[in-house]
Amino acid sequence: MRLRIVAPWLLLCMSGCATGEPTVVLRGETFTVEIADDPKEQARGLMFRDSMPADRGMLFLFDREEPQAFWMMNTKIPLDILYFDSSWTLVGWSLNTPPCAQGSQFQRCPSYPSGAPAQYVLELNGGVAEKIGAQLGDKLQVSGL
Repeated sequence: MRLRIVAPWLLLCMSGCATGEPTVVLRGETFTVEIADDPKEQARGLMFRDSMPADRGMLFLFDREEPQAFWMMNTKIPLDILYFDSSWTLVGWSLNTPPCAQGSQFQRCPSYPSGAPAQYVLELNGGVAEKIGAQLGDKLQVSGL
């Protein structure tokens, strides 16, 4: 009898966990994230994308906690840039950060600093942080790294 209860749960977990995609949870909302953990991935970020599903994002992993700054060069969609310290606490943000298509060498895209030392950065679609009620001090839960 116990096996009948456990077996469906195990199958459900196996089917959901089989994707192997990392996820984060912020304010009870789950997002599947791409990982940017090397300089090449971090430099490219979400450039050149025309859209991103509402339940997706990109998580940047840095070796050290230090002031961070991001820019939106060649990014086509507005993003919420959320900065987290080494304990996964939200310490800064740039919300609804506008796209910046660098049209010439004279046009520069502004940078958006963390405002506090950060080790992790989560990019979500613009407006998501406000929609879910994100607040400085929130904790990010991370799975599948």
